[in-house]
Parts: sequence; structure tokens; C-alpha cells
Amino acid sequence: MKLDRKYVSFYYDQCEDFPDYTIDPKKTMLLLVDLQNEFCHLEGKEAKEFKEAGLWDQWEPYFNRLHESVIPNAKKLLDFFRENNLPVSFGRIACLREDGEDRSSVQKTEGWNNMLMPVGSWAAEMVEELAPEKNEIVVNKTTDSVTTGTNYLQLLRNMGITTVVVAGIVTDQCIASTVRGLADEGLQVLTVEDACTAGDLELHDAELKIMNVIYTYVVKTQEAIDLIKKEL
Repeated sequence: MKLDRKYVSFYYDQCEDFPDYTIDPKKTMLLLVDLQNEFCHLEGKEAKEFKEAGLWDQWEPYFNRLHESVIPNAKKLLDFFRENNLPVSFGRIACLREDGEDRSSVQKTEGWNNMLMPVGSWAAEMVEELAPEKNEIVVNKTTDSVTTGTNYLQLLRNMGITTVVVAGIVTDQCIASTVRGLADEGLQVLTVEDACTAGDLELHDAELKIMNVIYTYVVKTQEAIDLIKKEL
């Protein structure tokens, strides 16, 4: 399998080709991570706080990439999985208590990671374009990783899933934690580069380069679709 050399690290710079994944579409799950109103919507609390704090110039490229690349490509993946009756899942940050006492310490820490989004709130919902439908799995988490502190891995085992296609935000935190958790469980992981982003693209690129080959194959949206489509 050929990989974008941009994301091939020092450890693999002598390799020209990599072993293909053995993909069974019916055992391949889409996972969209944290593409929620709070983090993506221009009227969300986060965007408003950046504007009020005079930080919009710093954060505007992140929101532009979300709306110009990440969300449209996540929707493209979602449409492909739905059209082919393939399994879909969502991981989202959402606490069960309104006071957020059930959150992990990371999400209680003051700063950018401090977030209080109870289940059922507008902030916790996936953005409208990516709203879950019937029979699609939604996992609520109070951690960065979808695999930590949830039953997600058990659900994958119950369903016989062998490959997970991951997209969402942010690359260097929740995506990275999730990808590593999936890989450590022995799953094949495709991380969709143009359907992910970090607050800063330098962090995005660096994290993908670190994870590529070891934990995942980093691909673009159409590459992920083509890899699955040829096995349908």
C-alpha cells in the first residue's frame, strides 16, 4: 500500500510500500469523533469565547478547515457508509450529570480542555450535517479517547468489527487517543487526514506522522472509500 510520504516518519523513511489491510466492508465501522455543535458551530460557546477574548485571528483557520474540509468529508464518508448499509458510530464528549461531576479530571481542568456538555444539550449534539440516524451507535465519553471509559471496544467485539475508519477532532488529542486505543486492541485503523483537524495544522501534521504505520494508515477521504469499495 502506498502512503503519502508527508506522513511517513523517520522510522519508516526507507520503506516504499506497506502491507495492505485486509478489509471486509461488513466488518468495517465508521467512527466520527467530537464533531459537535460546541466545537464546530460558529454560534457555539467556544467560538464566541475566542471572539470575545480577541483570539479569533488565531482560531479562524481551524474553523475554516472544519467547514471547508472536515465536515464535508466526514459527510462524504457517512453518506458512503449509509448508502452501502455499513456500520456507523459516533463518539462524543457528553457528561451524564448537569454539574459535570462525572467528567474525567482532564475535562475539569481550567483551560481549553475544560468542557461541560451534558447529554441532551445543544452543545453536545453532533452538527446537523452529521446527525446520527436509527441503528447508528452513539457513545458518550467524558475522556479524550472513545475507547477509554466506554463500552465501545466491547461493541466492536460483539459486532465482529476488524477495521475502523476514524475522522473528527482534534487530531492531536481525541483522535490520537482513540486511534492508539483501537490499534492496541488489534484493530486495523484508517485515519482520514482531510476529515480531521487540530487547532493548528502543524500539530495535525505532526500527530499524523507520529501515528502513521505504527497505529494506523493515514489516508484521504476518497482513498478510504476506494479501499472499501473495491471489496464490496
